[in-house]
Amino acid sequence: MLYYNIVNIVLFEEHELGQFLSRRDERTIHLLKVLHKKAGDAFEAGIIGGLCGIGRIEKINFDGSVFVSVQADQQPPPKMRLRMAVAFARPIQLRRIFRDLSSMGVPDIDLIGSELGEKSYRDTKLLNDGGARQALIEGAVQARDTQIPALNVYENLESWLNERPWEKTGSHRVPLLIAMDNVRAEGSFFHLSTTSRPAVIAIGPERGWSDRERDIFEKAGFLRLSMGSRPLRTETACAAAAALAMEKIEEAL
Repeated sequence: MLYYNIVNIVLFEEHELGQFLSRRDERTIHLLKVLHKKAGDAFEAGIIGGLCGIGRIEKINFDGSVFVSVQADQQPPPKMRLRMAVAFARPIQLRRIFRDLSSMGVPDIDLIGSELGEKSYRDTKLLNDGGARQALIEGAVQARDTQIPALNVYENLESWLNERPWEKTGSHRVPLLIAMDNVRAEGSFFHLSTTSRPAVIAIGPERGWSDRERDIFEKAGFLRLSMGSRPLRTETACAAAAALAMEKIEEAL
């Protein structure tokens, strides 16, 4: 398991508890070589999908493997009330997007095919080789979080809108629906009033949405808002939109 260079919490899968970590495990390297921990020392730890707490090195074997215990009894930081839909981008960009949105506390990420996006991006191995999950974990590690975003994939915009996954969350609040668009925008995200509603934000490919997709968004009740006139990289647009949503969406009462 590879970890992001800055490790603010050491995370473990549930099934890893009660087992030795090999000396080549990035967490072992971080604990022993970076933090200079010894047997008996404590560190910030958590269980992926569970709680945060304190880990402790119980034993260091002669072969360099370590046995740790984890006492997890603290809630992770709260999530944003935001769902992000992102058009397929280059695999290297997707890794950054997953990592950054995870660290920002976005609980749900939907990948969707788009008409002007590069079709070959949909064949990325990132979704099947564990790379996507690892990027999500890296983001959680950065934010001292244990809950990684749910990741869903849709063939195209229509299939996503037909399923309307935001309606299956159990929330009784009707979300604010936003499609980011710097070509045929109806207004600016910067000028949006603060709201107590959760939000669903769709980010298109770097070539933008097609006119047909814009019409589909309009019929589905989405506002088309811009973040300025400059076309942004998909990863930049995702981070900027999530940051703006942090300011615009009030905490739930």
